[in-house]
Amino acid sequence: MSGSSSLHHANYWWYTARAHLLHTVFEPYLRPGAGVLDVGSADGPSVAWLPQRVAVDIDMRGLRSGGVCASAEQLPFPDATFDVATAFDVVEHCRNEGLALAELRRVVKPGGVVLLSVPAYQWLWSGFDVRAGHHRRYTRRRLRKAAAAAGLREERSTYAFTATLPFFLLSRLLTKLRKASGQVVQPLPGPVERLLLALADLDRRLLQRWNLPAGSSVFYAARR
Repeated sequence: MSGSSSLHHANYWWYTARAHLLHTVFEPYLRPGAGVLDVGSADGPSVAWLPQRVAVDIDMRGLRSGGVCASAEQLPFPDATFDVATAFDVVEHCRNEGLALAELRRVVKPGGVVLLSVPAYQWLWSGFDVRAGHHRRYTRRRLRKAAAAAGLREERSTYAFTATLPFFLLSRLLTKLRKASGQVVQPLPGPVERLLLALADLDRRLLQRWNLPAGSSVFYAARR
């Protein structure tokens, strides 16, 4: 079991950038004192901005600060327990996406919020996805359809990592040309990381006001 790359590369630029992007898009859905369930807590570097939360992960190594070891497809909580449920880069790991989304809906209270992020575009599929244990990548339309089928009502959906999309395209192309299985993350030179962080910060500022039309991730907020 390789587990989440964040277990080994917590300071990688993508986790830093994603934390800022997730915070920008989803913070408006968090009210003071809300009960939060965070599914997939192995990606802790990206969710430090969340308030005190109940952490769930299928990999015990992602629960070093405490939490519950369980699958997103079988959450061990009663119906309508939480005000908010988050699953950031989780649903693509679930063989049964409908069951995972239905479970997230089930454990939030009526009117509660489910916050999601998933990787975008099946045509970006590569050895990175295989090694990470993905079953699929998404378009915004596909995620909307799956969430609606689970009984969720959309509040916001947008692409993210828009300005860095050319970098993802190039890295996937090089991986395929080299016929490499790919690593989930690879260290980058400092100037490259700083450039990518600056581009991601451009996304962050745009996302404060608008949804973005393309990107390597999809962010989605919905209510039960």
